[in-house]
Amino acid sequence: MKFLDRNAPGVEWSQDSPDTVSMAPPGQSTDVYPTACPACGGELGVDGYCLVCGQKAKNLREHYETAPQPWLAGVCDIGALHTRNEDAMACQADQTRAVIVVCDGVTTSDGSDVASLAAARTACDLLWADDPQGVGTASSRTAAVNAVLTQAVTTANQAVIDATSEDSRNSAATTIAIAVTDDKAIHCANLGDSRVYWLPDAAAPCQITKDHSLAQDGIDSGTGRAEAESSIFAHTITKWLGRDATDVTPYLAVVERDGPGWLLVCSDGLWNYASEAAAVAALVGQFTAADPTPSHLASALVAWANDQGGHDNITVVCARLTAPGAAAADTAAAQGTTPLSTDPEAGERPTVRLG
Repeated sequence: MKFLDRNAPGVEWSQDSPDTVSMAPPGQSTDVYPTACPACGGELGVDGYCLVCGQKAKNLREHYETAPQPWLAGVCDIGALHTRNEDAMACQADQTRAVIVVCDGVTTSDGSDVASLAAARTACDLLWADDPQGVGTASSRTAAVNAVLTQAVTTANQAVIDATSEDSRNSAATTIAIAVTDDKAIHCANLGDSRVYWLPDAAAPCQITKDHSLAQDGIDSGTGRAEAESSIFAHTITKWLGRDATDVTPYLAVVERDGPGWLLVCSDGLWNYASEAAAVAALVGQFTAADPTPSHLASALVAWANDQGGHDNITVVCARLTAPGAAAADTAAAQGTTPLSTDPEAGERPTVRLG
């Protein structure tokens, strides 16, 4: 099936469980392995098999992790059934600010694993280098950040085009979801169906981004979410990055924060199994009850998605954001002390303003 001259996204299947060894971001090569076996710590051979226990490790494109600050961490994993990891993530952060980018390469396009990584890194680097402040008001700051977000998406699109072979008959394509945080707000942009969720401690959880997909079109037309997202066409995206893209204008939104909570950026490898913001919040509450660190949460969510079947690549980036005015570096002492609200009607729903 094709939509807008593009094959609809599909899935491929294989077996494995996620490793949780901290790894550097991968290069474009797919044959680079960790320095030690994730299962037993033994030496790995050049083919990735452990010389001690015999288990084959995932290479650094199939599974990698990042934690640029104690309050932010992410995991990108091949899943249980795919033959390659077409997801990618890139993150940068200091004590008060973060840039998070998640991309999900379209399986039926050529070279989408390379394209998604190029897009994620390009957008993240641009956004980290450019932190516009506006003229001192929240609205001017939002306008300035939206302009840079739009530029980042356009530049990421060019990176995908540059990574695509000129003779490709099914050129690479990828989604993109971006969150830029500061001490007061979360600024977001997206194309496709990778998502950003905001899960405040004392207010209703919400999905900040809006999908570009046939499922979302159905929801907008009155179809129930469960029915729309279970359709065989649900994951057919209507916007993407790539040479064949006809419109790379992103959806833009901002949430002004008034309390602490969890920010979560993910691919559909996670939300396939928990789409509603309340369902995501329930999982976060469950996994942070025993260990409230972002690195544990990201790994636990990826492992949970694999346990549900792992039908797709899975990427999850989690950031524990403190109340406005508090330093993000103080998060380790504060996170997990307040039960996370999972009731979509609990408290006042955060205001999501469109860009």
